[in-house]
Amino acid sequence: MIIKGKSVGGAKRLAVHLMRTDTNERAEVKELRGVAAEELRGALLEMEAVAAGTRTTKPFYHGSINTRADERLTDEQRVYAIDRLEAALGLTGQARTIVVHEKEGREHCHIVWSRIDLERMAAISDSHNYRKHEEVARALEREFGHERVQGAHAERDGKERPERTPSHAEMLQADRTGLSPKQVKEQITELWHGTDNGKDFSVALWQSGFVLARGDRRDYVVIDPRGGTHSLARRVEGAKVKDIRERMADLDPARVPNIADAKLIQYARRERDAARDGQGKQPPESVRVDEEERSKRHTPDGLEWTDRAGMVQQQRAAMDWVKTSQERKDSRTEQTDSRRETSDAEAARKEHRQALLREFGRELSDEEAHDLDHGRERTRR
Repeated sequence: MIIKGKSVGGAKRLAVHLMRTDTNERAEVKELRGVAAEELRGALLEMEAVAAGTRTTKPFYHGSINTRADERLTDEQRVYAIDRLEAALGLTGQARTIVVHEKEGREHCHIVWSRIDLERMAAISDSHNYRKHEEVARALEREFGHERVQGAHAERDGKERPERTPSHAEMLQADRTGLSPKQVKEQITELWHGTDNGKDFSVALWQSGFVLARGDRRDYVVIDPRGGTHSLARRVEGAKVKDIRERMADLDPARVPNIADAKLIQYARRERDAARDGQGKQPPESVRVDEEERSKRHTPDGLEWTDRAGMVQQQRAAMDWVKTSQERKDSRTEQTDSRRETSDAEAARKEHRQALLREFGRELSDEEAHDLDHGRERTRR
């Protein structure tokens, strides 16, 4: 049994995710507790509204309980397991929702609790939650007779720390990009073992469709061909953070793009490839860099990215496209506002003519109407 969870915000986003039927064969609401709403979205919005009087930006605790395909929980076992987890997390009696998903024959459940203590109007602490997940999971496995899953935080008994499983965010990213963490890990690990230093590794990543980037919270991350972000330390099999830093020491961080720029580079690459295949619009000339010529370009030290010039051109082209797209959007907005103002002015003129017609019993000419309005204005002054 695997239990995961963390504090989150965003009621609307949560509701959309929990009721998705495109990635799940079944999404069924099993319980709404402590709320007046009778449907999931309303229940989550209600919980979020309660949190408006607090300082927290993460008013929900989103947990999930996953079992093997041959270890399905009965309704009674599921509620019992959720109650045990709820007590361990200090969320007993809090408003909650329960949604059961079925995907590829496996069933798992999601629980969303309100973290807001109504008496204190403050969020309930979520500290040491990973350990609590594992302690509850090990206890339930014994009670239900399920196969034991080795955890990283509890009941290690001298065993090595197990390999980290993908987080919920990583699994969602995999759904969006079509690239699983395992696939990316295998590719990057192979490139890692095939190079000896950071510069060669960055070139190998680039030539394989990835882009090395400076992380916001970590030293380096990798942007995959579909724009997904991966921590480098988590995508190299057997390497620790210390190993990563030693290998990448020969790179100048200032020469490495940040995450936003790296994603723009990948965007430009995709558009270029789509244009080549006849599936997209033709990209600017700056994107259509000759591959052979690009591979010959070197920076002065002869070691930095062999095709950095092409990378920079793609980055600039992507930024130009984003800027052009925003300008088109702004232009359409201005045109819409202009049409709306014209329509409002025409409606006002029409109403004015109708008022004059009612007052004088006939339609006045534009000159007569102007003189009349001008005279009334001088009288008011």
